[in-house]
Amino acid sequence: MTDVFIIGSKGIPSNYGGFETFVDKLTLYKKSQDIMYHVACLNVKEEEFYYNKARCFNVNVKDIGSAKAVLYDLQALSTSIKYIKEKKLSNSIVLILACRIGPFISFYKKQLKDLGIKLYINPDGHEWKRSKWSIPVRNYWKFSEKLMVKHADLLICDSKGIEDYINTDYDMYKPNTTFIAYGAEIGRSKLMEKDDVITNFFDDFLIKRKEYYLIVGRFVPENSYETMIREFMKSDVDKDLVIITNVEKNKFYERLLKATNFTCDTRIKFVGTVYDNELLKKIREEAFAYIHGHSVGGTNPSLLEALSSTDINLLLDVNFNKEVGKNGAMYFSDEDGNLASLISKAEKLTENEILAMSTRATNRIKDSYSWDKIVHDYEELFL
Repeated sequence: MTDVFIIGSKGIPSNYGGFETFVDKLTLYKKSQDIMYHVACLNVKEEEFYYNKARCFNVNVKDIGSAKAVLYDLQALSTSIKYIKEKKLSNSIVLILACRIGPFISFYKKQLKDLGIKLYINPDGHEWKRSKWSIPVRNYWKFSEKLMVKHADLLICDSKGIEDYINTDYDMYKPNTTFIAYGAEIGRSKLMEKDDVITNFFDDFLIKRKEYYLIVGRFVPENSYETMIREFMKSDVDKDLVIITNVEKNKFYERLLKATNFTCDTRIKFVGTVYDNELLKKIREEAFAYIHGHSVGGTNPSLLEALSSTDINLLLDVNFNKEVGKNGAMYFSDEDGNLASLISKAEKLTENEILAMSTRATNRIKDSYSWDKIVHDYEELFL
């Protein structure tokens, strides 16, 4: 029996978030009876419970600001080591999601090594590049990543671009890396065309089926909101731009409004967040096209979902997006007029051309990113 302790997600069952969804699916689709998952959960009511046959354990952490996630990982790691000692587990792996605790990992690594516990790390994307962080926090992320790479027994990268980056930037440590992608659900939404939940959504925002372009993603500058909104406003399409995001009227919102004046264009519709997975999938399926502007790497869950659900996908031309989309999508740059021109091109596609592109996209997801495949790859790694 291999005991795998998963640290770094907020826990399961998942509400939202890439790592939470990953852990949920990893446990849900588990096939091997020779693996037992132990999942750290942040501030839940029960000290221990089972979900998807995984043992979930609570880690209480006070809200101390941005350091909360670091403290959570450290407490979860300490709790895991204590449990392994108490239960005398002889074949354990600790899988840490993201590189938050690098400055502290050498202390724990000695304990892990003495107990024969392997340390696996999923380094996520370029967290240190995200503009939401201040310069000191970005510097911490980069330094922390370096130390996590140094001490990992194995780094599991969900993007070949990230794996290449780890091997290049940290060549001095000769890191042991492998690639296993993030997964996507490949089935259609369970909602029917006339179900109240979808018709109410369309009615509330005055949206029509196949008459809107769609954006889904966190409301942060590196997701190219300025480029996508500005370029859509330049286009003369008679369709809406529906934006599903956690929009907040913060400094970024004010800057975006000043740069684009989007409130003057009635086609631009911020509709808030959608946490109902079946509704979100249906919204994707009914979109004319999806626009994806994520510029900071890793395999993005929203992109996988779009490729499996939406007929036409317009992606920012960066290596992480091209690695996933390949010939199942069209690509734009942040150059002035480029996306507007691509939107015009998308409007002129024939039904056969749209069907061919959609088929290539869905086949790409089925062949390389289905959760069955991803979970199988992880189980082979753990056993």
